[in-house]
Amino acid sequence: MEPRVDPMDGRVLERNYDYAQRNVRLLSMWYDCELERMLELLAEHDIELSRNDERQFGTCYRSFRRRANC
Repeated sequence: MEPRVDPMDGRVLERNYDYAQRNVRLLSMWYDCELERMLELLAEHDIELSRNDERQFGTCYRSFRRRANC
């Protein structure tokens, strides 16, 4: 029996973000979840956004990151 991979594990999430060419929109489609939920997951795992995603979603991401650190 093969070991199961948890897609919400921080390392798996970060690797999948890389596979999605560090594009949070594409990653949220892969995970079949809302864009805000994907930003929240990335923030919870301290996965830095790409420069392009930071420009588009940085305010929302930082808000989720502050909440995760409280």
